[in-house]
Amino acid sequence: MVTKQTTGPARRSAGPGKRAALPPEETAAAVDAAGANAEANPEADEEGAGASTYLVPGLERGLRILAEFSAREPVLGAPELSRRIGIPRTTTFRLLQTLEALGFIERANGDRQYRLSVAVLRLGFEYLSSLELTDFGTPLLERLRDATGLSTHLLIRDGRDVVFVAKAQTREPMFSSVKVHVGTRLPAHATVHGQVLMGDLTLAELRTLYPEKQLERYTERTPATVADLYARVREFAQQGYAVSEASFETGISVVSAPVRDQSGRIVAALTATVPRSDIGEAERAPLVAAVCAAAIDLSARLNYRPAASDPTAAQAARTRNTHAI
Repeated sequence: MVTKQTTGPARRSAGPGKRAALPPEETAAAVDAAGANAEANPEADEEGAGASTYLVPGLERGLRILAEFSAREPVLGAPELSRRIGIPRTTTFRLLQTLEALGFIERANGDRQYRLSVAVLRLGFEYLSSLELTDFGTPLLERLRDATGLSTHLLIRDGRDVVFVAKAQTREPMFSSVKVHVGTRLPAHATVHGQVLMGDLTLAELRTLYPEKQLERYTERTPATVADLYARVREFAQQGYAVSEASFETGISVVSAPVRDQSGRIVAALTATVPRSDIGEAERAPLVAAVCAAAIDLSARLNYRPAASDPTAAQAARTRNTHAI
């Protein structure tokens, strides 16, 4: 992230009791000096921490470096990381060496660039294993898979991405090509998973999340603007589930329903994947009801009590009435 430079006086006057704002380069130097002073005087640091939150500059920068790596940019070099974070290359190099020594990154492309390493993966799996969602959700995914013969998944939203946190892969050999790994990330705005997960967001919140005028298009069915996305999100929220027929990937259809916690907030999406570009009319209604029933069951395990007007619960009732699962 590049800091926007402004012209004008180097320092601005502050009101009574407030510090004057420093230019970016002086602020960085002051933060480094504060960090060095804290290391030299740990007791003073502990006293200061009681009065206000104290950020450790080196730790903050190291974590920001890790956050720059993504599926789209799995390999990055020190010059690019230095530019994005706004710190000197020598500082970036020291941070990279520290992260490498701890196993969080490793060298790539002839030692000139870096990529995430196994320690990051280990932390990710520790996080996933600590989630109630995965503990409660995995048996339900397996039950839904066995009832439908389809691969099933549980996803959460992380900003503008959806992340697969649990799955139950179908045992049918003919479906073996349809595989999504735990940890896989997809763009939220372009998938029904994400559109279901954003069901609680207002138009203003969506505009904050997507400030750009045009959204990235993956297929002709991808929402082109935030207004289009909001219309899709509201449609799915009102019907209590979403169906995608090759809207993100050719040859893949998905049925997805929201999972809510005790407060009623959407915390996950539960899905079943059909390895075809369309879902037959005879198959659609039973599959929608089965996915909604599994989502409501998982929500209930998270202490959610649906209101009579909950559309997902209404769809789930169809499954229970016919004893489909």
